[in-house]
Amino acid sequence: MTEASAVGSLPGEDVARAMRVVRELYDDKGIPYLPELPDRGPGADLIGRTAALLVELPVDLQPSGWRLTDAPGRDVVRAGGFLRHDLDELAEVYDGYSGPLKLQVCGPWTLAATLALPRGERAVTDPGATRDLIQSLAAGVGEHVGIVRRLVPGAEIVLQWDEPALPAVLAGRLPTASGFGRVRAVEPITVRDGLATVTESVAGQVDSQVLHCCAPDVPVPLVRQLDGLQLGVDVSLLKASQWDGVAELVESGRRLWAGIVPTGSSARHPREHTEPFLDRWRRVGLEARLLDSVVVTPACGLAGASPGAALAIQQLTVQAADLLTGAASD
Repeated sequence: MTEASAVGSLPGEDVARAMRVVRELYDDKGIPYLPELPDRGPGADLIGRTAALLVELPVDLQPSGWRLTDAPGRDVVRAGGFLRHDLDELAEVYDGYSGPLKLQVCGPWTLAATLALPRGERAVTDPGATRDLIQSLAAGVGEHVGIVRRLVPGAEIVLQWDEPALPAVLAGRLPTASGFGRVRAVEPITVRDGLATVTESVAGQVDSQVLHCCAPDVPVPLVRQLDGLQLGVDVSLLKASQWDGVAELVESGRRLWAGIVPTGSSARHPREHTEPFLDRWRRVGLEARLLDSVVVTPACGLAGASPGAALAIQQLTVQAADLLTGAASD
């Protein structure tokens, strides 16, 4: 059966309400998730939320963004408070729950590309700092997953690593702190090893892991090199050559988290989004039965949508998953 889910971010500030809506939408119909509500302010965003998980690597928030520092700043302390509150709500909303539950964290390379060193340059420019960051992230995420497992014992944990900056890291497209140059590209083998470090560190604690990237030029071959790692993408951004790699990934038994529904969709029927996807699926030679390995999602996060639009987009993903389930049996 094709399932539905979402990327993770939603509009609003009421996390308890957001969780109840998510559970109602996806319980028995897909994969519910711990929502992120960045409207609450600094620390509720992807970077601040993940920075609060780092072990022995304090950060603070400057006008220029998040920065590694000697002591935790008030914004990362607030981020930790947001997360603890969210986990308390999670325990209540998912009391007695049994089934898949998705958690989202920032991946190591987007984190290294975004966090600044004390002197102002991106952490990714310093190999030693990047290694420390990766190790700290692995430890912190492991602790986070352990807490969720205790709070929701029946959960089958899906861990999503958000890596929107990964293509820019690989291609050397990140601007320097001054804005006048570009950060040197990181070698693919180094990127692969960093991803392997974090995914292998939690492999025994989670049921599955997915790398999500809704930017162009997703490095599909690199994802295929990481044992068991699933892929989440905005399918509208995939090039023909990338589809070949996606087909190999699916045929190897991994799931594709397909961002089929645009975040600004005004479709009257989910068929407007499933038919182009099915056309590409067939053209690349994938069998209809393999649609059971697809999880339908919005193309990217929904924090920028209105609450009503975010709900409508997610409802479209559930309906689209139903259509693909039917297509799988044709």
